[in-house]
Amino acid sequence: MTRARWTALVAFIAFLAAIAGVFVGRVLIPSHAPQQSELHALLHHELNLDNGQEARLEQLEQQFAGRRRALEAELRADNARLAEAIEAEHGNGPRVAAAVDASHRAMGELQKETLAHVFAMRQILRPEQRAAFDRAVTKSLTADAR
Repeated sequence: MTRARWTALVAFIAFLAAIAGVFVGRVLIPSHAPQQSELHALLHHELNLDNGQEARLEQLEQQFAGRRRALEAELRADNARLAEAIEAEHGNGPRVAAAVDASHRAMGELQKETLAHVFAMRQILRPEQRAAFDRAVTKSLTADAR
């Protein structure tokens, strides 16, 4: 194989790896804004929270917002390292594999933190409020499956 063909093949593989990385990122990290907006609207407008619940919810939301921002920044940094590794290795080498693993760890932590936040919000609800909350969570998690 000529050097030009080899270079073109490596560039093509790197391009495919980059596209695959974007695809995996979009599939594994779906936009949470619609889910949060639906849950937010339910909590603040439909469940008739009392003042104590509202105060506790506000505290939970502030705590989670900071943690979410930190994890999202970590994920962006991991994606930048993945891009650098792809650029350096032009293939699925050890740096690319390590960067993918780091990205997956960050995605997993974000998902775990999000679930912990959802369960913490659920705990401040009265039993009759929890049923509606549970339905909204289930609906948001299964919306793409329908």
